[in-house]
This record gives sequence, C-alpha cells and structure tokens, in this order.
Amino acid sequence: MAEPVALLALVIDAAIGWPPALYNVVGHPVGAFAKLIEGCEGRWNNHARGEPFRRIAGVITVVILVAFAGGIGFLIEYALALWLGQWAWIGVALCAAPGLAQRSLHDHVLPVMRALMAGDLAEARVFVGMIVGRDTAALSESGVTRATIESLAESFCDGVAAPLFWLLWLGLPGLWAYKAINTADSLIGHREERWRAFGWAAARTDDMANLIPARLSAMVICLAGMGGWRMMIRDAGKHASPNAGWPEAAMAGAIGIRLAGPIAYDGIVHDKPWIGDGRADASADDIRRALAIYRRACLILWIMAGGAAWVL
Repeated sequence: MAEPVALLALVIDAAIGWPPALYNVVGHPVGAFAKLIEGCEGRWNNHARGEPFRRIAGVITVVILVAFAGGIGFLIEYALALWLGQWAWIGVALCAAPGLAQRSLHDHVLPVMRALMAGDLAEARVFVGMIVGRDTAALSESGVTRATIESLAESFCDGVAAPLFWLLWLGLPGLWAYKAINTADSLIGHREERWRAFGWAAARTDDMANLIPARLSAMVICLAGMGGWRMMIRDAGKHASPNAGWPEAAMAGAIGIRLAGPIAYDGIVHDKPWIGDGRADASADDIRRALAIYRRACLILWIMAGGAAWVL
C-alpha cells in the first residue's frame, strides 16, 4: 500500500481549506502564477508585433509557467524526502491541500443559497457575481440559481477532480502544473481580440489537461446524484468548451433542471443552447440539492483516493 497522500490532502482541504488569516498574510500559491502570467503578458502581448509573434509568445509563457510550477513541486517533494524521510508524504499532502478547492467552492456557493432562501435577490446577485463571469445585476432568481449550479458543477472538475487526478498521476509537480495551467486559462485563455493569439496556448493546454478529469467528474456527479447519465451523454457537447459541458450536463440531469441558455457578458447577450430538458424555473432548493450532490461527489473522490493508495 502506498502512502495516502491524495486522501490526506482532501481531508486537510475539507477541514481547514485556506484560512482567511493565512490568505491575508501570504496570499494563495496561485497568486504567484498570476504574477508570472501578468508579467509575460505585459512584456510580450504587444499587438504591434503581429499575431504569429503573440501566439508563439503565449506558447513560451505556458512552457515557462509549467516548468516553474512543476519544478517548484518537484523541489518541495525532494526537500521533504530528505528532511522527513518516511514521513515525507504527510508534508506532501500539506503542500497539496491548497491546490484543492472543496471547502472554498462550497463556502462560495452556500451564501448564494442562503440569500435566495431569505428572499434577498440583490444580495444573492452580489454573491454569485463573485464566482461567475457573466453579468449578474439583472439576473432573476432562476438565473442566479442556474449560474450558481453551473459554476459548482464546472468548478468541481477544475477545482477538485482535475487537481486530484494530476496529484494521483504525477504527484505534487503534476498538481501544481495543472493549477498553473488552469490559472493561465482563467486569466488569458479568452477569445476577445486582446487575448485570442496570446492566450491560445493556455486555452488549448487547459483543454487537454481537463480532457479526462472532466469526463470522470461528470461520472462521479451522476453516481452521487443517482442519475443524469442520459443527459450527460446527450448534452455534454452543447457547451462551447470541450470539457465544461460534461459536469454541467451531468448535474442538470441529476437535479432535473435546465442550465446554460441565453447569457449576458459585458452587456451582450449570447444565445447559448440549453443543457438539460428539465425545469427552467430553478430555485434555491435546487442549489441545496446541487450542494448535496457535490458533497457526495467529493466523498466518492475520497474513496477513490483511498482506493488508489491501497492499489498502488
């Protein structure tokens, strides 16, 4: 039996997350990735140099970022092995826990549900605006609910399942390399003119890194929700992303609601297709159900992480 590094990391994250007091003092590790990305973007994403140059510069940025994040992870594992010997795995788990987002995601979704249950739509819009990129000022209760559940489902992959997958596969270097890639995609992997060429490599690398985890996370959601398989298979491809549609379609099917549909960004409405064929009038109770599925899905990942340690 191998050391249960991933399982302990999940337990630590669920128990304490990344405490606000610690965040206020040192920030979060992904902040270092963000600064590196912003530095490269400021130096190389010069539109006067043409699209080919910016695309190559974006590739170089991703290579530097992955080498930096993976290299730091490798050095930490190596140093812990020298310092702690057979107990190094505990230190690795402690260093891996900040790369997981079980508690953070749950704690960001819960206030939206509570605000809606209290009848305070204005406050719910503020809270959901902290976790989604779309316009939220005019969202109805159903719109707030759908946005929240979509973010919960997609972030279950990006924030929990995918980092865990790469931790199990490549250890601490794999987890932090994935977090660096995912951070780059969030910051520069956009289709707007400013980012399209420079952020191309970040977006495509993130797509590849999430290819397996997205589908695994969708299956875990279906298991946790005791349903959603048909909708997952039917509607996963309706999303613009090759990966995000999988967990979203699984959650839509498990709860029995419709997600996505027309969405406004920066005042422009995008007529996106609906995912799922259930109710469109989603409510706070659906967020409660989604959170219950999310918690069970995380528990399934705990079992899988423990099983991986036992097998390996």
